[in-house]
Amino acid sequence: MINKPSTPTPFSIRRWTTYEEEILATESHHPADGHPIRKIVIGACVRNPFANGAHTADLSPVVDQSAALGEAFGNRILRALDGDIHSSVGKACLVGLNGEYEHGNAFLTAAFANPLRDILGGGKAWIPSTGKRGGPMTPIDIPLAHKHELYVRSHYDTVTVAFSDGPNPDEVLVLVAVATRGRLHARLGGLSAGAI
Repeated sequence: MINKPSTPTPFSIRRWTTYEEEILATESHHPADGHPIRKIVIGACVRNPFANGAHTADLSPVVDQSAALGEAFGNRILRALDGDIHSSVGKACLVGLNGEYEHGNAFLTAAFANPLRDILGGGKAWIPSTGKRGGPMTPIDIPLAHKHELYVRSHYDTVTVAFSDGPNPDEVLVLVAVATRGRLHARLGGLSAGAI
């Protein structure tokens, strides 16, 4: 059963954002070899419970409660995919300037990722992630890799986003990206997604 996108979380979320792009041809306008690529990014501006404070050694309050956030992300991505299947995934955090980069990473651990995987239909590989500190309109590159096997070269990709209203200084912008296929006309060899 699929939960509604309004799945409650223990965190104070100010804003959800959905970004999507559809890539029909390569940069040289060579048409797609098969289906276009759909890249979808879901972002949540979450209040950072550690912002504006002294160094905090124990970040487990966020880690321990992040499963509900992962579930909420999974449900929103599933709705955005609208029946399509994702083949690659990635995650990122953009930490507002009154917080530490490590605060953002606390939202992205396996506790967050495992419910996300379960809702989206599994995935055997670890989910690549990145992050940094910044404010609204700070661009961030979210890495993508094949959901079952990290070494599928055709699925090494990124999606770049920037949001006009987040994160505020006391927030973390938590981001999850998915893509429906690997790069158009990938031709670097290596392990094939079809062999997995």
